[in-house]
Amino acid sequence: MRDEAVAWRGSARQTWFLLEQGNRRWAAGESFRPRQDPRRRRQVAAGQRPRAVVLSCIDSRVPPEVVFDVGLGDLLVVRTAAHTLDPLVTAAVQFGPLDLRAGLVVVLGHQRCGAVTAAARALRGQVTLPGELPAVVAALEPAYATSGGRVAPMVRAHIRRTVAHLRADPLLRGSATVIGACYSLDTGRVSRVI
Repeated sequence: MRDEAVAWRGSARQTWFLLEQGNRRWAAGESFRPRQDPRRRRQVAAGQRPRAVVLSCIDSRVPPEVVFDVGLGDLLVVRTAAHTLDPLVTAAVQFGPLDLRAGLVVVLGHQRCGAVTAAARALRGQVTLPGELPAVVAALEPAYATSGGRVAPMVRAHIRRTVAHLRADPLLRGSATVIGACYSLDTGRVSRVI
């Protein structure tokens, strides 16, 4: 565990490697649940230094800290329906690299995303969803257009679009490595998309 804590302070590539290792443990049912005790809570109470930002979906089955088997203060997690972006979400993502020096941003989509499924149905049937949900549908429309409206390809297309948007952000360019990944609800594994 001590070696893992030392390694956690490394580069974006090292951070991704540690996230992959944690995900393998989670998927295999061998989670360490590191740095999740009162001692760690006291350590991070005065300040935070997460190594990565994870922009993920609000889906209750995909909690990034659990999926990557990390502890308190290791990740700055930003969650929206289907990891859609708007100015406030982008600002939250920017906060990690700019203020907290988190060198990695992971855009994490997932299998059978409810928001993507609802958007695909709305677009296919030309139905307007209630409340603020049309904003989610509008954000997912470009992925719908390039995926033929099929949910699995639409999830991956949206991950790639979100990564491209964040990589083009002038405040993130040069301050963080941005990658895309997809979580399998069936296996618990995260695979890199871009």
